[in-house]
Amino acid sequence: MYRFETINTLRQYLNSIRSEKTIGLVPTMGALHEGHTTLIETARQENDVVVCSIFVNPVQFNNPDDLARYPRTLEEDCRKLEVAGCHVVFAPSVAEMYPEPPMLRMNFGELESILEGAFRPGHFNGVGIVVAKLVNIVQPDRAYFGQKDLQQVAVIRRLIHDLSFPIELVRCPTIREGDGLAMSSRNRNLTSAERGQAIKLFQALTMARKMLAEDGRSNIQVKAAVTDLFAGDPAFRLEYVEIINADTFQPASEVLAPGQTAICLAAHLGHVRLIDNLIF
Repeated sequence: MYRFETINTLRQYLNSIRSEKTIGLVPTMGALHEGHTTLIETARQENDVVVCSIFVNPVQFNNPDDLARYPRTLEEDCRKLEVAGCHVVFAPSVAEMYPEPPMLRMNFGELESILEGAFRPGHFNGVGIVVAKLVNIVQPDRAYFGQKDLQQVAVIRRLIHDLSFPIELVRCPTIREGDGLAMSSRNRNLTSAERGQAIKLFQALTMARKMLAEDGRSNIQVKAAVTDLFAGDPAFRLEYVEIINADTFQPASEVLAPGQTAICLAAHLGHVRLIDNLIF
C-alpha cells in the first residue's frame, strides 16, 4: 500500500497508472470503522486501484468544538486499510489542501435549508469544496459514499451533475452494529452508558417505518410519535425527524415506490451529535 501526503506526488503516481487502471476513490475523515472498510471492499470489486483519502476537513465544521473533538487515528487507520486491501492512502495536511483559506462558496439550493443544511450552516459548502478538490486531484472513475450521510450523497450527486465530473457516484448501504446502531466515527466519543442509549435512534426509525408502511399512520402521527419518544428521555435532544423523498429530499406526504421513501433524524446525546436514516 502506498501512502502520499502531497498532491503532486499522488498525482504523479496516479498519472503513471491511469491509462491501464480504473480508479475508485473513498473519501474519509479517518477514525475508520467497518462501514469504511466495506466501502473499500466494494471499491476493490469494481476498480483496479482504490484510493482512500484521510483528511479532517476544517471548512465543513461550523462548530470549532466539534472539529477539536473529531477523532484522529491515522496510523491505526492505515493498518486497517492495508488489511482491507486498499492500494493508496492520501493523507494530506490542512496546509497542503488549503495553502490559503478557500474563497469559493458553493450553494446547493434547497438542500442548504433542510435537515442537515438547516442545522449546520456552511457545512455543505465545505463538503462540496473538499470533494471537488479530491475528485480533481484523484480523477477517479468512481467515488464511494455511505448511505448514513444520505443528504451528503445528494449534495455530491448535485456537485457531480452540475460540474460535469466524469465519474460514477456509488452509494453504499449503512453498516450497523449488532444492536442496530449505525457505525460512525463519532461513536468513539460516546461514553459506555451513552453507547447503550444510542440505539434509540435505530429503534425510533424502525418504529416509524412500521407505523408508516404497516400501520398506515400519517406522517404527522409518525413524527409526533418519534418526537414523544425522545422527549421522554432527558439524555437526548432531538433536532429533527423528517419523512422525505430519498432522491429529491422533498417532504413525502405518503409512502412512495420501494426505495424512494426515507426517514431521517438527528439528535444530540451528551456532547455527541448522531444522525441516521432508513430507506424503505
